[in-house]
Amino acid sequence: MAKIGRPGAGNSKKKGATKGTGGLGRKSLEGRGPTPKAEDRSWHVAGKRKAAQERFAAAGGKGRPGGNSGGNRGKQGSRGSSGSSQNSDTETVTGRNSVLEALRTKIPATTLYIAQRVEMDDRVKEMLSIARHRDIPVLEVTRQELDRMAGFDGVHQGVALKVPPYTYAHPQDLLEQVIDRGETPLFIALDGITDPRNLGAIIRSTAAFGGHGIILPQRRSASVNSAAWKTSAGAAARLPVALASNLTTQLKEFKKQGVFVLGLDGGGDVALPALELADRPVVIVIGSEGKGLSRLVTETCDQIVSIPISAATESLNAGIAASVALYQVSTVRAAKA
Repeated sequence: MAKIGRPGAGNSKKKGATKGTGGLGRKSLEGRGPTPKAEDRSWHVAGKRKAAQERFAAAGGKGRPGGNSGGNRGKQGSRGSSGSSQNSDTETVTGRNSVLEALRTKIPATTLYIAQRVEMDDRVKEMLSIARHRDIPVLEVTRQELDRMAGFDGVHQGVALKVPPYTYAHPQDLLEQVIDRGETPLFIALDGITDPRNLGAIIRSTAAFGGHGIILPQRRSASVNSAAWKTSAGAAARLPVALASNLTTQLKEFKKQGVFVLGLDGGGDVALPALELADRPVVIVIGSEGKGLSRLVTETCDQIVSIPISAATESLNAGIAASVALYQVSTVRAAKA
């Protein structure tokens, strides 16, 4: 009777000794050692920032403090209200003021749409004139088609403009540009604002009161879409909006470079009229109307500021709160100018 066992068992032959390499391959087996820190890698963003800071210190404090020098670090893309990237190749700007401002600032528009039998006021005439001089195609469409392009509850006022997705700046670039102009930085950062109409209103207020830009977190934030364009009344074409991969980290970077971080909250330690930091470089952080500022952002703030309101009113809309804070800062700065 044949012996049944594991397949292959007992059939193996003992191999002879394998010839070695004499140590020639030993180096390839050795580890590369610990990974260098980010700031010690010259090609890394942190390494470039460290080198720039060293150059700034070596120059006796002249030039650009910190950050990369003037590179195009903006992120181009169209995001939905939740902040997630979309694959849309174009964005639709609607409303006469918004379309006109976009054309005036020479945004590379692809098509101007005009409703049939539209009322030809001065703004529409200027739009047509700019489009003709820039060779932008002008199409006459029905109001139903414009309604579809404007989307739900969109108000187009008989005009629409196709533009590329909004190009976001980098927060560090914005700060460096303001410093290079010899101005005192004033930024607004949004923490959890997901309504693009609130974003549009804040863009408009920031532009009106001399702010230098808006900073948005990359996630869980409204984006500069058609609704934000419309609410900003065209200010989105003039005021830069920057995108931060992590808002808390970016605020800490600003603090290292002498920018004070002020958070707006109903339970703040300082009432807005008594704000002493208004004439300093500041970034004002505004949270959502429902949840307010997040815990990490609150811990990062140098000061939490409140706006005195009537006890009958629970809170202010984020756009209104931004307007009040910006007005107070601009008033203090004008008085000390």
